[in-house]
Amino acid sequence: MSWDRLPAEATLHPKPFRANVSDQELEDFKDLLRLSKLGPKTYENLQSDGHFGISRNWLASAKDHWLHKYDWRKTEARINALPNFTVPIEHKDATLDIHFVALYSGKRDAPPLLLLHGWPGSFLEFVGTLELLKRKYTPENLPFSVIVPSLPGYGYSAGPPLHADFGCEDAARMMDKLMVGLGFDSFIAQGGDIGSVLARILVTTSDHCKTAHLNMSIVQPPHEGAIEALNEKERTAYKRAQDFATTGNAYARMHGTRPATIGLALSSSLWLSSHGRIGEKFQQWSDTDPSLDEMLDSVTLYWFTECFARCIHPYRQFLNQSFHTNPKYYIKKPFGYSWYPKELSPTPKDWVATTGNMTWFRAHDEGGHFAAWEKPEIFVRDMEDFTGELWDAVKSR
Repeated sequence: MSWDRLPAEATLHPKPFRANVSDQELEDFKDLLRLSKLGPKTYENLQSDGHFGISRNWLASAKDHWLHKYDWRKTEARINALPNFTVPIEHKDATLDIHFVALYSGKRDAPPLLLLHGWPGSFLEFVGTLELLKRKYTPENLPFSVIVPSLPGYGYSAGPPLHADFGCEDAARMMDKLMVGLGFDSFIAQGGDIGSVLARILVTTSDHCKTAHLNMSIVQPPHEGAIEALNEKERTAYKRAQDFATTGNAYARMHGTRPATIGLALSSSLWLSSHGRIGEKFQQWSDTDPSLDEMLDSVTLYWFTECFARCIHPYRQFLNQSFHTNPKYYIKKPFGYSWYPKELSPTPKDWVATTGNMTWFRAHDEGGHFAAWEKPEIFVRDMEDFTGELWDAVKSR
């Protein structure tokens, strides 16, 4: 049995996909990068503590590394070592090709697990998780089938459509159609960042999504005295959330108020601009900095797929509403939450519990915003335990 065996109940017909940038595109990009210049030195960009953002020296090192050491072909080979597919999904009066990576379990009763990324991430966040699962299991004993899509507008997925507005609810409905079309009438949604919003929408609006697991859920203090009741770890984490709210979210306001401007500026300008903006988030939102190669993988994927301008559309909604505290998206079904201390907004367990029927929780001593990418062993263990403990109780609800 192979990893890419589609369930017999599937009504969609995915086509195999391979990542491949042409030699000419690679050479053109190298010329562009080689000719690009760094901005002038300033007091702010010569600081190395990250207080004012990335340093000029770090950006210069990243440029030199890509030109002389980095190999995008190795990244493509890593992607293509996994089963990749694209499939058209109809939405309203549009049809969008959606890319996804899949590991199908041969166990008939294995729960289907939908893993949802966010910004500035991509499906690459879960590649380490998928590789770990392949080393640990065979298709016959994989405890859950895993579907990792590129969200609409991200990476190798198309969209959003040009003729109509498109929001998180639309993306969630497309993910629901994807899972049902792949033969999964019942499934679990998991997500952080934007993925946590889509997972919350799915578990509250779809009959097919039976439970959800979140590793991010931004919630303000739910009652007077909530801050005073925090333990020492939670207090430290709450300080991190406050810092993000005061000095770390200017990017979100830019995305939300002027997505056309920033989208065009960082897609039409030099790659260094994108790398500076995205690389800053990888550094500041992680427990430990990802390797330079890993950061280059993500930013290079954004560049070659031209997705920066297409993927920031959800931020227009985030400025005006909180999905996690909206009563409309209160989770009545059982759901789980993993707490990571270096999440950009590490919300305490009791606060998240006010947003739904939280029946599973686990706190970790390490890990940040990109949980699956940073700590794949911890993430896989959470998924094994969460699905093992909840699936039998929720799958027939």
